This record gives sequence, C-alpha cells and structure tokens, in this order.
Amino acid sequence: MSWTVVRQHRSSQMKMKINICMLAAMARNELRPVIKLRSTAGTGYTYVTRKNRRNDPDRLTLRKYDPVVGRHVDFREER
Repeated sequence: MSWTVVRQHRSSQMKMKINICMLAAMARNELRPVIKLRSTAGTGYTYVTRKNRRNDPDRLTLRKYDPVVGRHVDFREER
C-alpha cells in the first residue's frame, strides 16, 4: 500500500514539472516568435529568424542580402 502512495506522489510531481515546463515554453514562444522575412525584390527568397515582440511589436523590415538578385534589398516580415 505504501508503495502505491509513493508511486502516485512521484507521478503527480512529474506531471507538475511537465506542466511548469510547458508553461515556460509557451511563454518563451509568445515573447520571441519565429518569423519569415520575405524579399521585396520578388524573388521569393526568405530568411527565418526570431524577433522580440516587446521591442518590435510592428512588422519587421531588415535590409539583407538576396543571393538571387545579387544585392542587398529590404526583407519584410511575413505572417
């Protein structure tokens, strides 16, 4: 009987740890989501990066190198 009580106690602790980890992961993903940056040159080339929503709540625009065109162009966030 005592073995089952200890067993249940450990499994509930494990469930608590898993739930806490899942909540932390969800909060982390909401703060820094993965975004795609698509080239404005119309080549379809994309970069994948993460952004901080607190610092950049609007759509992000970065000037990066587009290898299809062979020069630097604006890349805008795609949703």
